Amino acid sequence: MAFGSSAFKLSRRRVFDLRAELKVLFALSKKDIQMRYLGSLVGAGWAVIQPVVTVLIYWFLFQFGFRTPAVSNIPFILWFVPALISWNFMADALLNGTNAITDNVHLVKKMLFRVELLPVIRILSSLYVHMFFILFTAFMTLVYGYGLTVYLLEVFYYTFCAAFVTMGLVYISSSLAVFIKDIGQIVSVMLQFGFWVTPVFWPPNHLSGLIRFLVELNPAYYITQGYRDAFVNHEWFWYHLHLTLYFWFVSSLICFTGITLMHRLKPHFVDVL
Repeated sequence: MAFGSSAFKLSRRRVFDLRAELKVLFALSKKDIQMRYLGSLVGAGWAVIQPVVTVLIYWFLFQFGFRTPAVSNIPFILWFVPALISWNFMADALLNGTNAITDNVHLVKKMLFRVELLPVIRILSSLYVHMFFILFTAFMTLVYGYGLTVYLLEVFYYTFCAAFVTMGLVYISSSLAVFIKDIGQIVSVMLQFGFWVTPVFWPPNHLSGLIRFLVELNPAYYITQGYRDAFVNHEWFWYHLHLTLYFWFVSSLICFTGITLMHRLKPHFVDVL
């Protein structure tokens, strides 16, 4: 009985600790968004205004300027935006998450604060904005007469996929950024390159053979195509079982590498910072 009572108390204490950490995570992630736009008149509204204006420019450009033809009978802008918002979420979280530790030296030096939470805070703050754009894209599908189908539920699965693999990458980049100051610039260049090799602007069915295979090795391919499947293609993720299994293998490997790297480098953060 004594053993059962102590085990129950221990498990209850862990639940309370988890709830406390979640409160800290959400509070700090909201503060992170506010701090990014501190001093501006619109404040955190710029996090939404700037991407919305970008999407509207793309819409005008492709709809009326270039008159880009439909892709698989889907209006180009409606085919393009789901992939764009998924890429923007990952890119924003990775770019801001890379500086998660170096931007919060005061928290790193607090012995009671868990440094591992800092990258998660940056991903959460990017997720808030991303949720708005999921609603924005859903509204676009209604405007174009595609309606909201049960396939839209898949977007939550693919959002989790995006957050999961990005978390692993952020753990790696933020840990290395403490010791290598150029990591932020390297990540920025890699994101520019990654945007064009990921089928965000162009249909992957234009490729074949070895080139198509190499493009599919990019985990972002699975996510951007998944968002299209949820909004316009109306296909379940298990229709692409080989890609699903490959994605989870690679993303798990990335996360394991990131967590291991941070665990080994964390004791030296305070000395360097």
